[in-house]
Amino acid sequence: MPTLLDVLRLSTSYLAQRGSESARLDAELLTAHSLGLRRLDLYLQFDRPLREDELEPVRALLRRRASGEPVAYLVGEREFYGRAFVVTPAVLIPRPDTETLVEAALGWARARAADGSGLRIADVGTGSGCIGVTMAAELSGAHIVASDVSAEALEVARQNAARLGTPNLILARGAWTEPLREHGPYDLLLSNPPYVTTAELEELATDVRNHEPRQALEGGEDGLDAYKALFSGIADVLRTPAYVGFEVDPRRAAQVAQLLGAALPGWDIQSRADLTGRARVVEATIP
Repeated sequence: MPTLLDVLRLSTSYLAQRGSESARLDAELLTAHSLGLRRLDLYLQFDRPLREDELEPVRALLRRRASGEPVAYLVGEREFYGRAFVVTPAVLIPRPDTETLVEAALGWARARAADGSGLRIADVGTGSGCIGVTMAAELSGAHIVASDVSAEALEVARQNAARLGTPNLILARGAWTEPLREHGPYDLLLSNPPYVTTAELEELATDVRNHEPRQALEGGEDGLDAYKALFSGIADVLRTPAYVGFEVDPRRAAQVAQLLGAALPGWDIQSRADLTGRARVVEATIP
């Protein structure tokens, strides 16, 4: 019988030949998930022989990964800001880029109250809930409203809120600021809206283009449709002082900043860089 180490080596080679840029990591995550182990356990059990009934589920996941399905959907979760979030094909897979927005918002909130007491926060287009649920978990005294137009996405967010224990978060269905009005006004408003241009969709990695929800990716011909729709009603749901922050494509940060400045005249508009030095967040504050 092949050992666990044999399986990992063969799986890594198989995925690398089929285009995976993280073949070893993919092989480890899929094998650990299939066997009900932690990744660390793999290294502690390299010499363990695997029976045929253990191998077949591993092979099935590897075949699906080789066909382009994202690892996060295959294992059903992805880590974000130190927590494991449930993900399904109904939602975008959380990415480290979005942690830049969360860090900025937490900094602003904690400068006012360590646990966010008294703050009301909106997460527009919540998807998996990675922003809203994280804010709720980090700021136990705050009240968070997470909205999405997709009922399927809200169900995933609901699972994550329950899994991570955030009773201070409520979910609301609807587009942009419309579902927020009942629960506002807000001290913080955050969003990672769709910002890939229609033409750029064809340039995305195959696993993203073919498997992640298109409506959560596509931002129209110029990539700015979602910002325009969101900003049109933003002033009506904010308190002063307040903080708003939006994830952006670095190539269009200046355009988003211009749109936000027009929607919130007199506010201080800034961009914030991610760890690679690229403008990843456009934010605005007012005293």
